[in-house]
Amino acid sequence: MSSPAQTDQTAAARPRIQAVDLASSDDPYPHYTALREQGPVVRGEFGQWLIVRHEAVSALLRDPRLASHFPPDFIRLTLGHGPASTFPGRIVLTADPPSHTAVRRFVGKALGTPVIRAMTGSVQALVDQMLTPAMDSGRLDIAAELAVPLPVAVICRLIGVPDEDRDHVVPRVIDLAKVFDAANLGPGELDEVNEAVVWLRQYIADLLLSASPVPNGNLAQMYAAEPAAERIEIDEIVDNLLFLFHAGFETTMGLISNGCAALLAYPDQMALLRKDPSLVRTAVDEFLRFDSPIQNAIRVAREPIEIGGIKIRTGRSVMLLLGAANRDPAAFERAGELDITRSPNPHVGFGGGLHHCLGTALARLMGELVFQTLAVRFTAIEHDGTATRRRHGSLRSFEHLPLSVSR
Repeated sequence: MSSPAQTDQTAAARPRIQAVDLASSDDPYPHYTALREQGPVVRGEFGQWLIVRHEAVSALLRDPRLASHFPPDFIRLTLGHGPASTFPGRIVLTADPPSHTAVRRFVGKALGTPVIRAMTGSVQALVDQMLTPAMDSGRLDIAAELAVPLPVAVICRLIGVPDEDRDHVVPRVIDLAKVFDAANLGPGELDEVNEAVVWLRQYIADLLLSASPVPNGNLAQMYAAEPAAERIEIDEIVDNLLFLFHAGFETTMGLISNGCAALLAYPDQMALLRKDPSLVRTAVDEFLRFDSPIQNAIRVAREPIEIGGIKIRTGRSVMLLLGAANRDPAAFERAGELDITRSPNPHVGFGGGLHHCLGTALARLMGELVFQTLAVRFTAIEHDGTATRRRHGSLRSFEHLPLSVSR
């Protein structure tokens, strides 16, 4: 008699899916629907398992049987043996306690809700500054001219990067981001990533060591003010500040550009937001659900886990499809429609558990100010040219989203 739970070998006949192809497609959501119909667990490529339903994804984000830290040999398969291969293993995203706890404590000081809310005035000033040319010209590429430069400017200030250094730092941060899409690196791109890691590590280390101690200042000043006995090793904090660059602008870039595209696709929701800009808080959560900037999160099984009648063995890679979970009709009424009044909204756009996004408050603040300003300042926003998606295995946003705007 066979066991009630299938092993991952007996389920091998199931269709195998390359999840990164889904995340980078123009519209992955019909594919996610088909996957959810197969069950909560679907066989992926290379022995990986995909978790596709909201209930299972939400539970596994908090399940200690899944680890975020992958063995170095696994990372070297795609990133080789250069400097870039050592970066993913030292950041809060992939760390597990106890190292995760110390880093999260330090970075969390500067990203807590009270601190972020105190930045409202300065962030609003940046939004106004970046929208001024569009108010005069009537044209705006919201991806290239707002969704990217706004979070970059905010993160630079948060870390302590001087404004005059921003143009040197940002291109290298963009190269660094390719670490998280290593399977799609083109010829020569790995060399660019390694060069970016070396340059950024030296730059951030110099910034930390030269900063004046200020307990409630930017992160560089806060690090200088830490008692020596409590300081995290400088190599570890450097890499985590580099990750903050990446995470801080990538997620917000997707929130702003994807959210704007969603409003254009649902003009009744655009009209509703314009009529009542106070809906911006629930709107931001709905944008994160409807077209999630982070489409998946990868974990590794510490021990056997049974899900939906399938037993996943220790050491197997498990991909939690956040984008699929956020469109699950079992969790959301009218899951395939945008509803900026949706409440409650238990989306998993920011992950969950120990690795719930540290920058949640910051992303919300920037998203709320951007969409509230667009609703108040412009009487009409329409497509004005060809929109192009970024191609990435786990992140979803636009490279260009040209608009015409009217005051």
